[in-house]
Amino acid sequence: MMLKLGIPSKGRLQESTIDWFAERGITVSRSGSDREYRGSVSGVDGIELVMLSASEIAGELAEGRIHLGVTGQDLVHESVARWPERLVELAPMGFGHADLIVAVPAFWIDVDTMSDLDAAAAAFRAVHGFRLRIATKYHHLTREFFRRHGVADYQLIDSQGATEGAVKNLTAEAIADITSTGETLRANHLKILSDGLILPSQATLFLSRSAPWSGTAAAALRALCGRAGLVEAGRLPDGFAAG
Repeated sequence: MMLKLGIPSKGRLQESTIDWFAERGITVSRSGSDREYRGSVSGVDGIELVMLSASEIAGELAEGRIHLGVTGQDLVHESVARWPERLVELAPMGFGHADLIVAVPAFWIDVDTMSDLDAAAAAFRAVHGFRLRIATKYHHLTREFFRRHGVADYQLIDSQGATEGAVKNLTAEAIADITSTGETLRANHLKILSDGLILPSQATLFLSRSAPWSGTAAAALRALCGRAGLVEAGRLPDGFAAG
């Protein structure tokens, strides 16, 4: 079986991924039109290219249907249960940076930390009779972060649209969302809590532990890691040593 490499199917993430491999002597090419999710890899033998959304790549890696994949750390940490047991983080790639953060209305001048938010949440429930609402797409990471900070009087509201607008639209009192520059947060009159960084994230090359590693796939992995300098960096996992 050939090694299946999943890369983002479109946009800046795909372009940056192609550039990252090109800088290491591996040519990743898209075939056909922008609507055709086909391509090829040259520079290392035995690799089949698969183009998927970043969220699909995380799931396919977890299920072992692809061997390697480029996706965000935030997506893996959020959607793959016990991810270190199922995946190996081979290489942070230096692009696609985004922080998962907790943000509250800018006019909440007395709320600067998670401890302040805990006090505000208790006061909110006492006044309004229901828990303070946090809009997010990242339920697992947000819930765990709030648990570590001892915040309990809140409820998570699922956000499938523009999370930054939830407070302005009165569907939530605060948010947990990813941000790159903070400009959208400021435009929506939100501020990041001083200790509200849940997870710094970037595009990362992940390896699936549960994919069928044998023959051609294992040889292609060793060749790719050697070409990309990952062996020298000590990132090749046990069982895949060169030679």
